[in-house]
Amino acid sequence: MHVLALLAADETNNSSGGLIQIGILLLIPLAMYFLMIRPQRRRMRDQQAMQSSLEIGDEVMTSSGIYGFITGFEDDIAWVEIDDDVQVRVSRGALSGKVTSTTSGSTAPTTSSATDAAGSSTATGASSASAGANKVNPTVKGVRAGRADRAEQQQAVKAETVSDTADADAAERTTQE
Repeated sequence: MHVLALLAADETNNSSGGLIQIGILLLIPLAMYFLMIRPQRRRMRDQQAMQSSLEIGDEVMTSSGIYGFITGFEDDIAWVEIDDDVQVRVSRGALSGKVTSTTSGSTAPTTSSATDAAGSSTATGASSASAGANKVNPTVKGVRAGRADRAEQQQAVKAETVSDTADADAAERTTQE
């Protein structure tokens, strides 16, 4: 309705001011598309490619800044080990990037399209093919396969301390007699 009023005013005044205003009004949505919508879609596409290329054993950073290693997947949930025997369940959407180590020894998350494009072409097929094998069964108190040696060592230490205290008690009894 306002456009028609501008055109009617343009015809009566014979000036090009109304035509310029209409041109500007038409250029604003076009500029918004190229400056806002298109880059956001590209970032979303890159993020989805990175998340689909994640595999077990990758070091990742969550959107809340927690670093950890992926230990398994269940549908849209990833199991992330953040410390020895400490696993958390996070949404795949909360994984903001893979972590790569730099030459200075520090780690930095990567979400660039160059590294993801190279990694996603090979890793996407592998992760989708083995999706059924990547299921994780949560374990009691974080004890997983491969940690049995540590548990045995802890039990051996407890047994040694018990035997040491028993030996000390026996020695004390013999000195008292």
